[in-house]
Amino acid sequence: MPPPPATGSEHDVGPGQDNTLAKEADHAAAHQQGHRPPEPAPEIAPSIGRELFLLFRDMYRGGKGWPMTRLGIAIVVVLIGNMVGQVRLNQWNGAFFDAVEKRDTSTFFHQLLVFGVIVAALLAFVVAQTWLQERLKIRLRQRLTQVLLDLWLRPNHAYQLGFMGENSKQPDQRLQEDCRLFSELSTELGVGMLQAFLLLVSFIGVLWTLSGDTTFTINGREITIPGYMVWVAIGYAGIGSGLTWLVGRPLIRLNTQRYAREADLRFALVRVNESAESVSLYNGEDDERRNLDEFVEAVLKSTRRLSGALARLTWITSGYGWLAIVVPILAAAPGYFSGRLSFGGMMMVVGAFNQVQAALRYFVDNFPKIADWRSAVLRVATFRQAAIDLEEVTIQNGKIDIAPHPQGWLSFEGLSIALSDGSILIEDATAEIKPGERVLIMGESGAGKSTLFRAISELWPWGSGRIRLPPGHEMMFLPQRPYLPLGTLRAAISYPASPDTFDDAEIRAALERCGLNEFVDMLDKHERWDKTMSLGQQQRVAFARVILHKPRWVFMDEATSALDEENQASMLSLFDDELKGATVMSIGHRPGLEEFHTRTLHIRKTEEGAILLPKPRLQYIPRPRRKWIGSFRKRFKKGHNHKPSEV
Repeated sequence: MPPPPATGSEHDVGPGQDNTLAKEADHAAAHQQGHRPPEPAPEIAPSIGRELFLLFRDMYRGGKGWPMTRLGIAIVVVLIGNMVGQVRLNQWNGAFFDAVEKRDTSTFFHQLLVFGVIVAALLAFVVAQTWLQERLKIRLRQRLTQVLLDLWLRPNHAYQLGFMGENSKQPDQRLQEDCRLFSELSTELGVGMLQAFLLLVSFIGVLWTLSGDTTFTINGREITIPGYMVWVAIGYAGIGSGLTWLVGRPLIRLNTQRYAREADLRFALVRVNESAESVSLYNGEDDERRNLDEFVEAVLKSTRRLSGALARLTWITSGYGWLAIVVPILAAAPGYFSGRLSFGGMMMVVGAFNQVQAALRYFVDNFPKIADWRSAVLRVATFRQAAIDLEEVTIQNGKIDIAPHPQGWLSFEGLSIALSDGSILIEDATAEIKPGERVLIMGESGAGKSTLFRAISELWPWGSGRIRLPPGHEMMFLPQRPYLPLGTLRAAISYPASPDTFDDAEIRAALERCGLNEFVDMLDKHERWDKTMSLGQQQRVAFARVILHKPRWVFMDEATSALDEENQASMLSLFDDELKGATVMSIGHRPGLEEFHTRTLHIRKTEEGAILLPKPRLQYIPRPRRKWIGSFRKRFKKGHNHKPSEV
């Protein structure tokens, strides 16, 4: 289904962009009263079989699924060995109890030795099955996570998926918790069902042979039922399975709802933790508590519904289990009391009956787990499908034509930028930026500046017209809040390159040039640098990256908003010195920015949408005065710190 309109939530606008996108959405909606957004595609109930097929098909692509296949084959071999051992144990059961009935001491002790051998073999099979099963869980989770990460981290997909509605929400839970549940429950249920099937096939024959033809006399008529115990086992298991399905069916929906509410709560808690400073400064703890109480209550409400459904299901599963103790004895009693079955023979029938009905009631015993598994499958599958559908939805709603510029420049040709629901934000923009230019994009809040920045970076595909870009490896984008990855400061400064791309001398020089001298000796220290550093320091880290990567095209969106005038001048002077000749396109409101640029484009709102207009060309003059002031201040500080001589 098409993505919804952008809103002003933190989830939609992206870090550090404040409510710019929300303002742009409000403005576009105000001028598009006659516009009808695309109709959402009708919801189609997903088929669990089809979704499983598609997931496993993706996991086996490129021959990467063979380790799972090898483990699966090994598990089948072990299960067959286990089945043979169980049949042999059932035979031993009859011989042992016959020896007890006859008080045959020598046979009794012999059968105990046989029992030891059988149990030792079964124990080895069980241990092997457990180890192989756990290894299969790991392999399955590894491949599924790789498949989903490949889809999620395609260029620009992680950002754009935020507009794809409910199916793409909480990627953290889907990639971690749901993948874990899928891999663990798929393995456990798959192996369990296969084992139940093998035991059913083997013991149904045993039970048919042992139960023979059973004759009942009703109203003077004799009725013979061949394989009587088999039909009793099938009927008993069928009744239990049917009742379980009727009573437990709501568990699938309730589990899905619970996972969604748990994910919402976790997201809300993480968001408060990440914004703890701002919450405290506003004294907003009471308000946050009220909001979190709503999320907690939603989780508890879902859990209460789930617990009620589980309690109702327990009436069936527990009652079924208790009755299973006496049902096989009652069913075998006519043969025993008629003398057709010995005591050992009756115990063999009971054992075979228990194996058959245990295999048939697998569905009953594991229905809560099956419901849990089905919920995880659907959440993983819908997330996968949302990532696949993203490109198609973008094309349906209108996509900007983005391609390399034949001369390596930047140009907009009849560019219109739309919100994700199709309403127009910027109308018919045409401009060209040549190498070496320094262009400032200005305009009031909500006019579309930040969305234009996203369109150039290919994050924002919705709209029409053409954007022609310089080579991708020559471009670098500086948002208002730079991204600092987890790990060392060296990794944060080198990002997105590997930490060992640049040597110590280069990194230290970049830090010193950007006024971050206090961090020079912390390159290999692990910290949450986005928490340790102020926003101004983070913005200077972004400029240190620019020094290291030396891009020929630099795009900045309020990249100096947290810097004072002197630091802003120092950072922008990079383009007079270390990065002389680089092309710069800036978005900003701050006074003083114009004098660092040679050209200004103004985004002005109109009734049809915002338009891009050139302003009179400015004559750019480099500002050495800033360097002189900085030098003077250093000398003044040095002289100020010098102790006067004693008189």
